[in-house]
Amino acid sequence: MTEEVDERKRRTLRRFAAVGAAAPFVGSASAADDTNETREAIRGYVPSTPGAHFSKLRDDLRLGTGEAQHHLRRLEEDGEIESAKDADYRRYFPAGRFDGLDKRALGYLRRETPRGMILALLSDPDATGAELADDLGVSRPTISAAAGELAAAGLLDRSEGYELTEPERLLTLVVRYADSFDGDAVAFADEAAALVKYDP
Repeated sequence: MTEEVDERKRRTLRRFAAVGAAAPFVGSASAADDTNETREAIRGYVPSTPGAHFSKLRDDLRLGTGEAQHHLRRLEEDGEIESAKDADYRRYFPAGRFDGLDKRALGYLRRETPRGMILALLSDPDATGAELADDLGVSRPTISAAAGELAAAGLLDRSEGYELTEPERLLTLVVRYADSFDGDAVAFADEAAALVKYDP
């Protein structure tokens, strides 16, 4: 059983290490070196899943807590990645790629209810709070709380209903990173991709 778990972990690390080898901050690691293989996997994971919090990164890469902390700290000290505190989460990004608003937007796109609201409002800018609650299968207070957080982050204007303040930016982030969110984001991005020109 342990050998099977170890092999699954190695396959996961190799898959993201392959992405890391193509990333802008490519390392010179040898695949035979587990330490560098782990770091290469993180180098691949972070640009393809920007804004992922520590636990998601650790679990997706099948790393131990201490192992993940060690390599993330080293990569951050080397200036290859950066992190930002987001409520109870620490989120990770490739260094120098995103401004503060992008980071906040990606943080909210990684949360189920705010992401659902953003997708719904991108599809129907006139959607009401009641319609959003029905569409997402959550309560009105849940929508109201998420709307307050999005407004505090500078992503939503609640002065006359709910209006996204940065629809083009949000649309671009959804389309670019849809695969790292969920099936709804992928389906949305498939329809919206023609509207977006992404220039990294």
